[in-house]
Amino acid sequence: MTEPTRPAPPAGHPDPIVEMTDITISFPGVRALDGVSFRMFPGEVHSLMGENGAGKSTLIKALTGVYQIDSGSIRLAGDEVLFRTTAQAQDAGISTVYQEVNLLPNLSVAENIMLGREPRRFGSIDVRRMKAQAAEVLEGLGLAIDAGSLLGSHSLAIQQLIAIARAINVDARVLVLDEPTSSLDADEVAELFRIIRSLKESGVAILFVSHFLDQVYEIADRLTVLRNGRLVGEYLTPDLLRIDLVQKMIGKEIATLEDLEQRVREDAGPGDATVFLRARGLGRKGAVAPLDLEIHEGEVVGFAGLLGSGRTEIARLLGGVDRADTGELTVRGDARRLRTPRQALSARIAYSSENRRSEGIVDELTVRDNIILALQADRGWFRPIPKKRQQELADSYIQALNIRTPDADAIVRNLSGGNQQKVLLARWLAVAPRLLLLDEPTRGIDIGAKAEIQKLVVSLAENGMSVVYISAELEEVLRLSHRIIVMRDREKVADLPNDDLTVDSLLALIAEGEPSESELPLTDQGERA
Repeated sequence: MTEPTRPAPPAGHPDPIVEMTDITISFPGVRALDGVSFRMFPGEVHSLMGENGAGKSTLIKALTGVYQIDSGSIRLAGDEVLFRTTAQAQDAGISTVYQEVNLLPNLSVAENIMLGREPRRFGSIDVRRMKAQAAEVLEGLGLAIDAGSLLGSHSLAIQQLIAIARAINVDARVLVLDEPTSSLDADEVAELFRIIRSLKESGVAILFVSHFLDQVYEIADRLTVLRNGRLVGEYLTPDLLRIDLVQKMIGKEIATLEDLEQRVREDAGPGDATVFLRARGLGRKGAVAPLDLEIHEGEVVGFAGLLGSGRTEIARLLGGVDRADTGELTVRGDARRLRTPRQALSARIAYSSENRRSEGIVDELTVRDNIILALQADRGWFRPIPKKRQQELADSYIQALNIRTPDADAIVRNLSGGNQQKVLLARWLAVAPRLLLLDEPTRGIDIGAKAEIQKLVVSLAENGMSVVYISAELEEVLRLSHRIIVMRDREKVADLPNDDLTVDSLLALIAEGEPSESELPLTDQGERA
């Protein structure tokens, strides 16, 4: 690897607020960081880029006191520091807001913002003063939120903003935002960016970690790229083309996604294949309006729509996670009532949740235990899978899905997000499903891991498996799907073959419920559908 690039400091701030030099961290069987240097300047938004497993999370945890470094040095405002706890880093002015909001929904907004720093009077918490101080923090960010309201009554987006308010309430000089937009819609992202720009103007250095390239290029002043635990380079954002960024992240040209799209286009789809699942009037009050649906063997059906449109709710009904209260469902012609995920598994239907943390990975268990979990549940806990068979299954899926782990005994929480997602996919593939329901399988992972998962989806369909694919990224849905169902306001508004569909035509359907005539795909007779 050539000597990493480093552009000049910004005008007016020649000295970095954070300077990490030659940082090395090793875990059993893997060197997570190998001589990495990183710096941040006051009043700049800096994005840390790289594939899952590149070392981004490890570098952040070294900065914030979660991990101890094996060698190298960390300086904050010119002074060498060594944080042994996150509390020490926070006391020094380094605050972190994680992708999963780790606040307390049963407490008020004010209690969450001031937690651990509550003003006291005569030995007790001064509630009036606490609310006033929290309201002042919120007002400083331009947020019209009632400090006395219950945190759990607010949307995830608002909770994310409240988490930022808590983070800066410690006179933060450095704010780390780890995938803050993964669950936000466009308006919510715009509000978050308004706050980021306001903090930037006040001189806070902001580390913005995201896999959404559009957002990175909109908000970041500077980029640092890591690959395989080593520094590739530091760049000013306007100076680095997106294609060049991708190539630096993965170390080779990314043609995989284009190849996948070509494979799907050349594939005629399931054609006259057997209908695997048919739903008639399937719905759940308050969740999704009754709808009809057919899924053929070997077909990838994409679900498109905004957050809350009903796309996840349908997948949960088909996967037995939620119970339908209207309609009928047949699987291979047999009537079925799927009231639990176990009943769905008996029908060879597996649902992979969008919430990898709380409904997917069991992060205290090993990679092997996570992979065999669903298969063991399907067999019954009184028929344990032999240890030798467990190891064979784990090793085969680690190899087949290119899961980057020292071995099957590694604790799964120590893996990167993309590799955790692959472990989750391995779990469901181990039960040999005929219909795989994938809800946001590539959310929050890098483009390299994303390409591998999408390639797997295409291969599964080519081998006869049916797949429901849900993603907020319309390009991804278009790339993989033979047919696309569009959801809006918890209703199905379209069910179209993916012939000449475009992002614009899908957006029109999502926004208006129907595309313009010019946006409809052509039928075999050359007429508009």
